[in-house]
Amino acid sequence: MSKIITAISTPLGKGAISIVRMSGKGCLDVAKKVFTSKSLSYDKIQPRMLYLGYFSFPDKTKEYCMMVYFKSPYSYTGEDIVEFQIHGGTILSQKVLQTLIDNGATMAEPGEFTKWAFENGKISLDEAESIIGEINAESESELKASLNLAEGKLKGKIKQLQNNLTESLAQIEATLDYPEEEFEKSAKESIFNNLKNIELQINEFIKDSQNARFIKSGINIAIVGSPNVGKSSLLNALIGEDRAIVTDIAGTTRDVLTESISYKGIRFNFIDTAGIRESDDKVEKIGIEKSKNTIKNADVVLFILDGSRKLNEYDKEIISILKNYKNVITLVNKSDIKRQLDHQENEIEISALKENKIEDVKEKIYQLVINEEIDYNKMIIINERQIEILKECKKILNELNNAKSQSMDIIAMLIKSLWNTLGKITGESENERIIDLIFSKFCLGK
Repeated sequence: MSKIITAISTPLGKGAISIVRMSGKGCLDVAKKVFTSKSLSYDKIQPRMLYLGYFSFPDKTKEYCMMVYFKSPYSYTGEDIVEFQIHGGTILSQKVLQTLIDNGATMAEPGEFTKWAFENGKISLDEAESIIGEINAESESELKASLNLAEGKLKGKIKQLQNNLTESLAQIEATLDYPEEEFEKSAKESIFNNLKNIELQINEFIKDSQNARFIKSGINIAIVGSPNVGKSSLLNALIGEDRAIVTDIAGTTRDVLTESISYKGIRFNFIDTAGIRESDDKVEKIGIEKSKNTIKNADVVLFILDGSRKLNEYDKEIISILKNYKNVITLVNKSDIKRQLDHQENEIEISALKENKIEDVKEKIYQLVINEEIDYNKMIIINERQIEILKECKKILNELNNAKSQSMDIIAMLIKSLWNTLGKITGESENERIIDLIFSKFCLGK
């Protein structure tokens, strides 16, 4: 790398500490121009040691701060790195950044520090994507999955599969040198046994990642029912705070309201909807249409009935709407009042007001969507790009299984295609455009 890049690596705003970093050959020369310390001699600087001193600005003012130096190749980027740990503050951080730029550094692009780490062989592409996952994680489950992948477990597994494919290619080369029929038959048997084991491993990756969407984005849960059955009261009970307006006036909720909680590490996105009924109110009608669209896009529907009365025409209309939906949980609300409603199939009787059986509702949602208890000790792939690559590998394996009677040249071509496709996960065979797109998702300073 010929240039020196710099950026603020901590969020802008007031805080105890802000970090401004530089990386690239010559970044220590820039530091010499701006930072001094009684305990620091640049000729004898100790990597990974914090030096307390002064950062000097062009206007002769100084910031009392700390500096640390990471020497190439033992740094995050693989290049020399200098970091300044200064007092938190937007203006101060930007002033330090601008001073470094004025002294020869260049403003880093989003993700450029991590891209350098990838290009210098410090991390693989899958490890870089796991770092994005750590930064953007919005639930405990997403963070756990990202931390697991950040250890490089996926890279190790992929490399092993590629090594196995390389062995099969070597066997094919041997048959081309010694084209005896029996030798080729024995080699094919060995190669396809190897491919079967690879297919089992890829199937396991995909199976363990079947809950990836829910780990990453959470479960979308629509709360539906006719007016005044207790939808907003249920939302408040589920999230543990008063977020939705609760009144005895029909049609209070006129728009969708979304609130999220974490349950067993999975984010539950509860969507309170307008009560479904006939209405002449223009605004309420828009809300009712939104409710119907929310139902279509939900992973789970909580259908609420008022247990203190019989079914009305609006309840029956909603039952008709939901009849073709799979993940519907029927909740009979107001169990604290004398019941008038007939028993409903697979119902849970609750009291939103008294918060009775609310935990049962959460557990039912979890069991309905998550196929089996998530084992975070396993390697769970939650990155959509990586999952699609694994599915692409499955297609190539199917082609190989259908090519058993084909020549060794054709089999070799398909195995090479499989090797290269696996390499898209680690970045060994991915093109520059895709790599640039991935690193552009990082924040500045990372």
